[in-house]
Amino acid sequence: MSATSLFGRRIHIAGSVDEAPSVAPEAEVERAREFIQLLIPRLVERGATFVLPIDDEKVRETDGLPICFDWLVLRVLQDCIGSRPMGAPEPYVFAVQHHKTEGQVPTEFASLWQHFRDSTHVDIRNVGHWNMYSKRMEEQAGLGDILIVLGGKDGVLNLANLYHDAGKPVIPLNLPITQEDAGARRLFGIGLTHFYSGRLFRTKGRKTAREWMAEVDFGSLGRTSQQQVAVVLDLLDSLDAPRAFVVRLMNKKHDLYAAVEELFSRVVAPVVEEEYGYELAVVDGSQPYESGTIPQDIFEKLHRSRVAVADLTGMRPNCLIELGYALGRGLPTMMLAREGEQLPFDVQGIPIHYWNSNDPIGERQVQFRQYWMENIHRPHLVDTGALVQ
Repeated sequence: MSATSLFGRRIHIAGSVDEAPSVAPEAEVERAREFIQLLIPRLVERGATFVLPIDDEKVRETDGLPICFDWLVLRVLQDCIGSRPMGAPEPYVFAVQHHKTEGQVPTEFASLWQHFRDSTHVDIRNVGHWNMYSKRMEEQAGLGDILIVLGGKDGVLNLANLYHDAGKPVIPLNLPITQEDAGARRLFGIGLTHFYSGRLFRTKGRKTAREWMAEVDFGSLGRTSQQQVAVVLDLLDSLDAPRAFVVRLMNKKHDLYAAVEELFSRVVAPVVEEEYGYELAVVDGSQPYESGTIPQDIFEKLHRSRVAVADLTGMRPNCLIELGYALGRGLPTMMLAREGEQLPFDVQGIPIHYWNSNDPIGERQVQFRQYWMENIHRPHLVDTGALVQ
């Protein structure tokens, strides 16, 4: 089991300050930078990893303050790398760049970037010859687990939409470093409503997402940077685990139900939930609806899950529909079936984990774990890459 809820989670801190000091006063910009410098070491101590764009460093003409936070984030990550807990996963940083990046690295950060490039701590993702920031944002959103935004404008809103569509938490902070109706501050205002707060992120415990939004109202509560960091860490710790949507036999009268139930309770759940940190999501009519109907709830949760686990034992048409949706959505999809199950031709070419209920539980966990690790990053069935790279 992970040491903390953030162990191995990929944090993406994004945003920018308005170029006009009348909108983003120098003192507020410095407070925002102080907040980041205090937050990152605490995340590192919890075993988090990070997603970060690598680009040039634009500054405000009026006071020379950096407009973005990316190089500040990388510098702090370098300073506190020694506080990573034992066993923290590599890479430490997923760096997203484009073909012009190397020539745009600021002189003052050249040695810092070279240090990371020469280490095992960074995984560089180069978005081909796309010079469109939207393409780089798609790559960042695909890599990240949690998005924290402050300031910014349309780019922040685009990132938030990408994370939301993938079912990933978006934490907007209303620091006064952009217009009130722009970027993170706009998201924050939307999130104060009960309906939209639940779309930004899901939480466990007694506080609802709406109550957490009130807690991170930094624009009016006068908290110190240290107090702000403590609140954000508490919120991050309260986030629900990413979902692994379950497709399986639900009919308790079916002859194979007991075997499938044992598989999920004694093999799948211990590995997926306790070791990999996912929450198994099942829709069988016994849970409170998050959407209007059971079918709508199924596809809403499936669409915004991170992984699908589909067991085709006692195969039913509804399971094939949900499996097809998961594959078409491009979700990592773990396909399971009892040994001897006769499966349709269409799925036989996809790696399937066949299980035997007579094998010892420990051995079955080892087999399932091995299948998961070999297939969690399996390529999509259809190459959806761009025509021009």
